[in-house]
Amino acid sequence: MTDGITRPAEHPAAPAGSLGPTPDDRFSFGLWTVGWQGRDPFGDATRPPLDPVETVERLAALGAYGVTLHDDDLLPPGTPETGRPARIERFRAALDRTGLVVPMATVNLFTHPVFKDGAFTANDLGVRRYALRKTLRALDLAASLGARTFVVWGGREGAESGAAKDVRLALDRLKEAFDLLGEYVAEQGLGLRFAIEPKPNEPRGDLLLPTVGHALAFIERLERPALYGVNPEVGHEQMAGLNVPHAVAQALWSGKLFHIDLNGQNGVKYDQDLRFGSGDLRSAFWLVDLLETGGYDGPRHFDFKPPRTEDADGVWASAAGCMRNYLILRERSLAFRDDPRVREALRAARLDELALATAPGGLSELLADRTAFEEFDARAAGERGMAFEALDQLALDHLLGLR
Repeated sequence: MTDGITRPAEHPAAPAGSLGPTPDDRFSFGLWTVGWQGRDPFGDATRPPLDPVETVERLAALGAYGVTLHDDDLLPPGTPETGRPARIERFRAALDRTGLVVPMATVNLFTHPVFKDGAFTANDLGVRRYALRKTLRALDLAASLGARTFVVWGGREGAESGAAKDVRLALDRLKEAFDLLGEYVAEQGLGLRFAIEPKPNEPRGDLLLPTVGHALAFIERLERPALYGVNPEVGHEQMAGLNVPHAVAQALWSGKLFHIDLNGQNGVKYDQDLRFGSGDLRSAFWLVDLLETGGYDGPRHFDFKPPRTEDADGVWASAAGCMRNYLILRERSLAFRDDPRVREALRAARLDELALATAPGGLSELLADRTAFEEFDARAAGERGMAFEALDQLALDHLLGLR
């Protein structure tokens, strides 16, 4: 058995037993996650750059199935055109050797100073045109690596002051950009779909499309709405003080959960990007329960940052922890759902009734039914308990491994 820690001279092996991840679990990581050097606004990097090929090899050894990337992760700014094919081919060869796939790719429209006022919504016309051309090249790269989902995070699409950005015009430009990108994907037959990633703030003071709900409403105004979905991130929704499983459930309900970013977060503060399972553990439990029972069949993607306190060994221990925590929570969720006492408690809480249509006969039937209002005993219904506390305690018992 392995302790999950990467030793300098060898790649880590996947842990044995039911908590050992396999490619069938569809766990994926971004090059920018394990490759984060630990640089933050207050301190320089604490780790050296990580070779994308080494990332692929190490993730495969851990039991992951996929790796994702920004265009700049694989092709750093300044890479000459003549040098691009060799970098791409070297990366693709590593994928072929290990069996890892690229289920998702994205574009970096936030690091370079040119994007300091945004990309698709920059006030500067030239910057907007440059951002679109950069994204078109990233779409080509994504398709060439076999990706089927293209995430777009508007990290700089926002403002710090009221007069600096006309939000109505900015939304016009954002719609224009997504419509052009959708047209390109359709005309080129790239087979890609878009997942918009919401976030309320950071790095801009206030970002456009700050939550899943905002993104879903925006998508309905696009020319090809079927081509666009959302990529909720655990920490981003919690930064807005929202319930993550509820946001993901609405995305599922809308048929728009195209991708998901899993990490940990401790409430409404800066984006922490902790390993999955850290932070709000109860929320993580219900999120895993939802993903495993709600029909989502996409990657379980970890968008986290190994703390800057960690060396190379700690990076891979943190990555292994993300997968292990998901599997633990999945096991706990299955036990919860299989428990006869839980099924009884769910009936006591009337969850079976919530699945029934309220007025299956339509408006006329509802109006004609005297038991729906005139003869309904609202007082008795108001006095009747819902047994939610007993149900919630059973869930907590399962989460803590007591049942």
